[in-house]
Amino acid sequence: MIDAYVVSYPHKETKKIINFINKKINFSTLKKAKLIIVVGGDGFMLQILKKFYKHKKPFYGINSGDYGFLMNKFSPKNFIQDLKRSKSISISPLEMKVKNKFNKVKKGIAINEVSILRQTRQAASVSIKIGSKYLIKKLRGDGVLVSTPAGSTAYNLSVHGPILNLDSKKLSISPVSPFRPRRWKSRTVSDKSKIEIKNLNPVKRPMMAVADNIEIKNTVNIKISINSKIIFKILYSKKNSLDKKIKIEQLKKETL
Repeated sequence: MIDAYVVSYPHKETKKIINFINKKINFSTLKKAKLIIVVGGDGFMLQILKKFYKHKKPFYGINSGDYGFLMNKFSPKNFIQDLKRSKSISISPLEMKVKNKFNKVKKGIAINEVSILRQTRQAASVSIKIGSKYLIKKLRGDGVLVSTPAGSTAYNLSVHGPILNLDSKKLSISPVSPFRPRRWKSRTVSDKSKIEIKNLNPVKRPMMAVADNIEIKNTVNIKISINSKIIFKILYSKKNSLDKKIKIEQLKKETL
Protein backbone atom coordinates (compact mmCIF):
# COMPACT_ATOMS: atom_id res chain seq x y z
CA MET A 1 0.00 0.00 0.00
CA ILE A 2 1.05 3.60 -0.56
CA ASP A 3 2.34 5.38 2.56
CA ALA A 4 0.84 8.88 2.74
CA TYR A 5 0.43 11.63 5.28
CA VAL A 6 -3.19 12.82 4.99
CA VAL A 7 -4.55 16.23 5.98
CA SER A 8 -8.16 17.23 5.43
CA TYR A 9 -10.50 20.17 5.77
CA PRO A 10 -13.35 19.54 8.24
CA HIS A 11 -16.30 19.12 5.89
CA LYS A 12 -19.05 16.54 5.28
CA GLU A 13 -17.83 15.67 1.78
CA THR A 14 -14.24 15.43 3.01
CA LYS A 15 -15.16 12.80 5.61
CA LYS A 16 -16.66 10.57 2.92
CA ILE A 17 -13.44 10.75 0.89
CA ILE A 18 -11.26 10.08 3.95
CA ASN A 19 -13.33 7.00 4.87
CA PHE A 20 -12.84 5.65 1.35
CA ILE A 21 -9.11 6.27 0.93
CA ASN A 22 -8.46 4.92 4.42
CA LYS A 23 -9.13 1.46 2.94
CA LYS A 24 -6.86 2.04 -0.07
CA ILE A 25 -3.68 3.59 1.36
CA ASN A 26 -1.63 3.44 4.52
CA PHE A 27 -2.09 6.57 6.67
CA SER A 28 1.48 7.27 7.73
CA THR A 29 3.42 9.77 9.81
CA LEU A 30 4.81 12.83 8.07
CA LYS A 31 8.36 11.52 8.48
CA LYS A 32 7.72 8.10 6.90
CA ALA A 33 5.24 9.18 4.22
CA LYS A 34 6.15 9.17 0.53
CA LEU A 35 3.69 11.97 -0.21
CA ILE A 36 1.18 14.31 1.41
CA ILE A 37 -2.48 13.93 0.43
CA VAL A 38 -4.58 17.05 0.92
CA VAL A 39 -8.38 16.73 0.92
CA GLY A 40 -10.25 20.02 0.63
CA GLY A 41 -10.36 23.05 -1.67
CA ASP A 42 -7.83 25.44 -3.17
CA GLY A 43 -7.68 27.71 -0.11
CA PHE A 44 -6.88 24.79 2.19
CA MET A 45 -4.30 23.47 -0.27
CA LEU A 46 -2.50 26.83 -0.28
CA GLN A 47 -2.27 26.73 3.52
CA ILE A 48 -0.93 23.17 3.59
CA LEU A 49 1.63 23.77 0.84
CA LYS A 50 3.12 26.64 2.82
CA LYS A 51 3.00 24.70 6.09
CA PHE A 52 4.71 21.52 4.90
CA TYR A 53 6.87 22.38 1.86
CA LYS A 54 10.07 22.22 3.95
CA HIS A 55 9.57 18.45 4.28
CA LYS A 56 10.32 18.19 0.53
CA LYS A 57 7.52 15.75 -0.23
CA PRO A 58 5.09 15.89 -3.17
CA PHE A 59 1.50 16.99 -2.59
CA TYR A 60 -1.55 15.28 -4.09
CA GLY A 61 -4.74 17.30 -3.73
CA ILE A 62 -8.23 15.77 -3.74
CA ASN A 63 -11.01 18.24 -4.33
CA SER A 64 -13.95 18.33 -1.93
CA GLY A 65 -14.69 22.02 -2.52
CA ASP A 66 -15.95 23.92 -5.54
CA TYR A 67 -13.68 24.25 -8.59
CA GLY A 68 -10.42 23.01 -7.08
CA PHE A 69 -7.91 24.37 -9.56
CA LEU A 70 -4.95 23.05 -7.57
CA MET A 71 -6.72 19.78 -6.82
CA ASN A 72 -7.54 16.46 -8.50
CA LYS A 73 -11.07 15.27 -9.12
CA PHE A 74 -11.95 12.39 -6.81
CA SER A 75 -12.91 9.14 -8.55
CA PRO A 76 -13.54 6.16 -6.22
CA LYS A 77 -13.19 3.77 -9.17
CA ASN A 78 -9.83 5.12 -10.40
CA PHE A 79 -8.34 6.60 -7.22
CA ILE A 80 -5.28 4.34 -6.89
CA GLN A 81 -4.66 4.32 -10.64
CA ASP A 82 -4.85 8.13 -10.82
CA LEU A 83 -2.52 8.46 -7.83
CA LYS A 84 0.11 6.04 -9.17
CA ARG A 85 0.11 7.59 -12.65
CA SER A 86 0.14 11.19 -11.45
CA LYS A 87 2.86 13.52 -12.70
CA SER A 88 4.71 16.13 -10.68
CA ILE A 89 4.99 19.81 -11.54
CA SER A 90 7.28 22.21 -9.68
CA ILE A 91 6.15 25.70 -8.72
CA SER A 92 8.15 28.45 -7.01
CA PRO A 93 6.16 31.17 -5.24
CA LEU A 94 6.25 34.93 -5.28
CA GLU A 95 7.86 36.50 -2.24
CA MET A 96 6.87 39.95 -1.08
CA LYS A 97 8.93 42.12 1.25
CA VAL A 98 6.73 44.84 2.68
CA LYS A 99 7.83 47.94 4.54
CA ASN A 100 4.99 49.53 6.51
CA LYS A 101 4.56 53.08 7.80
CA PHE A 102 6.38 52.13 11.01
CA ASN A 103 9.47 51.10 8.95
CA LYS A 104 8.99 47.45 9.87
CA VAL A 105 9.70 44.91 7.13
CA LYS A 106 7.46 41.85 6.85
CA LYS A 107 7.56 38.98 4.37
CA GLY A 108 5.03 36.65 2.79
CA ILE A 109 4.94 34.10 -0.03
CA ALA A 110 2.18 33.58 -2.58
CA ILE A 111 1.56 30.68 -4.94
CA ASN A 112 -1.20 32.49 -6.83
CA GLU A 113 -0.75 36.24 -6.52
CA VAL A 114 0.27 39.25 -4.48
CA SER A 115 -2.48 41.89 -4.30
CA ILE A 116 -1.81 45.53 -3.38
CA LEU A 117 -5.17 47.04 -2.49
CA ARG A 118 -6.60 50.27 -1.15
CA GLN A 119 -7.32 50.08 2.58
CA THR A 120 -9.99 52.78 2.85
CA ARG A 121 -12.52 54.56 0.63
CA GLN A 122 -9.63 56.53 -0.91
CA ALA A 123 -8.22 55.13 -4.17
CA ALA A 124 -4.67 53.81 -4.06
CA SER A 125 -1.90 55.82 -5.74
CA VAL A 126 1.21 53.86 -6.70
CA SER A 127 4.31 53.77 -8.87
CA ILE A 128 5.58 50.49 -10.32
CA LYS A 129 9.21 49.76 -11.17
CA ILE A 130 10.78 46.76 -12.89
CA GLY A 131 14.38 46.83 -11.70
CA SER A 132 15.50 50.46 -12.07
CA LYS A 133 12.95 51.36 -14.79
CA TYR A 134 9.43 52.65 -14.25
CA LEU A 135 6.62 50.55 -15.67
CA ILE A 136 4.31 53.40 -14.68
CA LYS A 137 5.11 56.48 -12.56
CA LYS A 138 1.62 57.05 -11.22
CA LEU A 139 -1.38 54.72 -11.22
CA ARG A 140 -4.53 55.50 -9.29
CA GLY A 141 -7.24 52.94 -8.70
CA ASP A 142 -8.25 50.12 -6.36
CA GLY A 143 -4.83 48.48 -6.56
CA VAL A 144 -2.40 46.25 -8.43
CA LEU A 145 -2.09 42.49 -8.71
CA VAL A 146 1.07 40.49 -9.50
CA SER A 147 0.30 36.92 -10.58
CA THR A 148 2.20 33.71 -11.27
CA PRO A 149 1.20 31.42 -14.16
CA ALA A 150 -0.38 29.03 -11.63
CA GLY A 151 -2.55 31.87 -10.30
CA SER A 152 -3.27 33.53 -13.63
CA THR A 153 -6.72 31.95 -13.94
CA ALA A 154 -7.78 33.04 -10.45
CA TYR A 155 -8.12 36.67 -9.25
CA ASN A 156 -5.83 37.76 -12.09
CA LEU A 157 -8.33 36.62 -14.72
CA SER A 158 -11.16 38.36 -12.86
CA VAL A 159 -9.35 41.70 -13.23
CA HIS A 160 -8.81 40.97 -16.95
CA GLY A 161 -5.20 39.90 -16.62
CA PRO A 162 -3.71 37.46 -19.16
CA ILE A 163 -3.76 33.69 -18.70
CA LEU A 164 -0.15 32.48 -18.60
CA ASN A 165 1.07 29.01 -19.57
CA LEU A 166 3.05 27.23 -16.84
CA ASP A 167 6.20 27.22 -18.99
CA SER A 168 5.84 30.86 -20.07
CA LYS A 169 8.44 32.12 -17.55
CA LYS A 170 6.32 35.23 -17.16
CA LEU A 171 4.51 37.15 -14.44
CA SER A 172 1.41 39.27 -14.93
CA ILE A 173 1.02 42.79 -13.49
CA SER A 174 -2.61 43.88 -13.62
CA PRO A 175 -4.42 46.99 -12.37
CA VAL A 176 -7.50 46.60 -10.20
CA SER A 177 -10.18 49.07 -11.35
CA PRO A 178 -7.74 51.65 -12.78
CA PHE A 179 -9.01 55.24 -12.56
CA ARG A 180 -6.03 57.28 -13.84
CA PRO A 181 -4.92 56.38 -16.43
CA ARG A 182 -8.33 54.76 -16.88
CA ARG A 183 -7.33 52.39 -19.67
CA TRP A 184 -3.98 51.25 -18.31
CA LYS A 185 -3.77 47.54 -19.17
CA SER A 186 -2.08 44.47 -17.75
CA ARG A 187 1.57 43.85 -18.53
CA THR A 188 3.58 40.63 -18.67
CA VAL A 189 7.18 40.64 -17.45
CA SER A 190 9.93 38.06 -17.05
CA ASP A 191 9.70 35.83 -13.97
CA LYS A 192 13.25 36.99 -13.18
CA SER A 193 11.96 40.55 -12.68
CA LYS A 194 12.38 42.48 -9.45
CA ILE A 195 9.12 44.40 -9.03
CA GLU A 196 8.80 47.38 -6.71
CA ILE A 197 5.47 49.02 -5.90
CA LYS A 198 5.54 52.26 -3.93
CA ASN A 199 2.63 53.93 -2.17
CA LEU A 200 2.81 57.57 -3.33
CA ASN A 201 0.58 58.89 -0.54
CA PRO A 202 0.56 56.51 2.46
CA VAL A 203 -1.03 59.06 4.84
CA LYS A 204 -4.07 59.94 2.76
CA ARG A 205 -4.26 56.73 0.73
CA PRO A 206 -3.29 53.74 2.93
CA MET A 207 -2.89 50.36 1.25
CA MET A 208 -2.55 46.72 2.25
CA ALA A 209 -0.57 43.90 0.67
CA VAL A 210 -2.00 40.39 0.48
CA ALA A 211 0.02 37.28 -0.39
CA ASP A 212 -2.59 34.54 -0.86
CA ASN A 213 -3.90 34.37 2.74
CA ILE A 214 -1.35 36.72 4.42
CA GLU A 215 -2.44 40.35 4.87
CA ILE A 216 -0.17 43.27 5.81
CA LYS A 217 -1.70 46.72 6.33
CA ASN A 218 -0.35 50.29 6.05
CA THR A 219 2.18 49.43 3.37
CA VAL A 220 4.65 52.01 2.06
CA ASN A 221 6.89 49.94 -0.20
CA ILE A 222 6.46 46.42 -1.61
CA LYS A 223 9.17 44.42 -3.36
CA ILE A 224 8.03 41.30 -5.22
CA SER A 225 10.03 38.57 -6.95
CA ILE A 226 10.04 34.81 -7.48
CA ASN A 227 11.75 32.89 -4.67
CA SER A 228 13.36 30.05 -6.63
CA LYS A 229 14.78 28.51 -3.44
CA ILE A 230 11.27 27.40 -2.46
CA ILE A 231 9.82 24.62 -4.63
CA PHE A 232 6.36 23.11 -4.28
CA LYS A 233 5.95 19.71 -5.96
CA ILE A 234 2.30 19.12 -6.82
CA LEU A 235 0.98 15.86 -8.28
CA TYR A 236 -1.73 15.82 -10.94
CA SER A 237 -3.47 12.90 -12.60
CA LYS A 238 -2.99 12.72 -16.38
CA LYS A 239 -6.63 13.57 -17.02
CA ASN A 240 -6.50 16.52 -14.68
CA SER A 241 -3.16 18.30 -15.23
CA LEU A 242 -2.74 21.98 -14.37
CA ASP A 243 -1.67 22.64 -17.97
CA LYS A 244 -4.98 21.21 -19.23
CA LYS A 245 -6.96 23.31 -16.75
CA ILE A 246 -5.17 26.47 -17.89
CA LYS A 247 -5.81 25.66 -21.55
CA ILE A 248 -9.51 25.06 -20.85
CA GLU A 249 -9.72 28.51 -19.23
CA GLN A 250 -7.99 30.07 -22.26
CA LEU A 251 -10.60 28.55 -24.59
CA LYS A 252 -13.62 29.37 -22.44
CA LYS A 253 -16.07 31.97 -23.66
CA GLU A 254 -17.88 34.23 -21.24
CA THR A 255 -21.56 33.45 -20.79
CA LEU A 256 -24.21 35.49 -19.02
